[in-house]
Amino acid sequence: MRLKIKAFFALILCFNLYSALLAQTSTNFKILFGSCNKVDLPNPFWEDMTARNADLFIWGGDVIYADTEDMDKMKAMYAEQLANTAYRNFIEELPVMGTWDDHDYGINDGGAAYAKKQQSQQLFLDFIGTAKDAPARRREGVYAARTFVKAGKTIKIIVLDTRYFRTDLAPSINPEKRYRKIKRGTILGETQWEWFKEELAEPTDFTIIMSSIQLLSAQHGFETWGNLPKEVKRFEKALNKSKAQAVLVLSGDRHISEFSRKKVKGLDYPLIDFTSSGLTHSYTEYDGEPNRYRVGNVVSTRSYGMVNIDLESNRIAMKIIGVGGEILGELQQDY
Repeated sequence: MRLKIKAFFALILCFNLYSALLAQTSTNFKILFGSCNKVDLPNPFWEDMTARNADLFIWGGDVIYADTEDMDKMKAMYAEQLANTAYRNFIEELPVMGTWDDHDYGINDGGAAYAKKQQSQQLFLDFIGTAKDAPARRREGVYAARTFVKAGKTIKIIVLDTRYFRTDLAPSINPEKRYRKIKRGTILGETQWEWFKEELAEPTDFTIIMSSIQLLSAQHGFETWGNLPKEVKRFEKALNKSKAQAVLVLSGDRHISEFSRKKVKGLDYPLIDFTSSGLTHSYTEYDGEPNRYRVGNVVSTRSYGMVNIDLESNRIAMKIIGVGGEILGELQQDY
């Protein structure tokens, strides 16, 4: 019996070593991401995501639902999420990056005027695992970038902060829409814009940008880059000027998942915005909304996103994954 037990554990060890070796030699770079996560609701995805053997997980915002200026309350919510056994086991297996959105920032639909944003920033950086002496601790906002190298290819991850510097939005007079378009204002703020353009200018094979709010879908009347159309044009201009290759945008916020695709003048590939939301709750009463750039159908049940970059063929395969591993939507793009 003792020999059988030893043999069993030896088999497990060999399997784990094989899995690790397979991950190192793979020519795919796999990213998982998600948003809209209430710590007091069950999250059905951590175990499923753990089994995906990904290279990176990116939080798309709304890690918690604090909506408060009470930093003790916010800190306690982050602690509760970190204490979740399934989540803790998941993040032990891979790097984690991320940005915030309004509810973990501290105020619904909040922007630059939020009074506790400096304190909130430090709590978010604590949660995401940012070192106490990191440069990110000494600047305003939670934007960040990191480059991964695998199979001889480089993959740059750029995480934007669409909250800390954002101009106040203008209410819509249309009762079916929350906000209207405004001609002046900013989403990223000048300091972050300059940083973003510098990051885009660095040569890399693939660039993945996490925005938190949607970039392309702009007709629904909720929060979107489209509320400030000049900022969308500035984004597209920055891509063109940088000559950045294979750029993919990720977003969350909406409690729905969908793909948006736009042909941008000057780019030799379409710009895709892959929205994935939410992890613990979703827009179950969704009954349709316009999006001129939509590809496929809207998913209004709980889900997370998976981005698989084939480093040999330069193809990116995107999947919306629901409870039980069900594939609810998918899209591929060659670069």
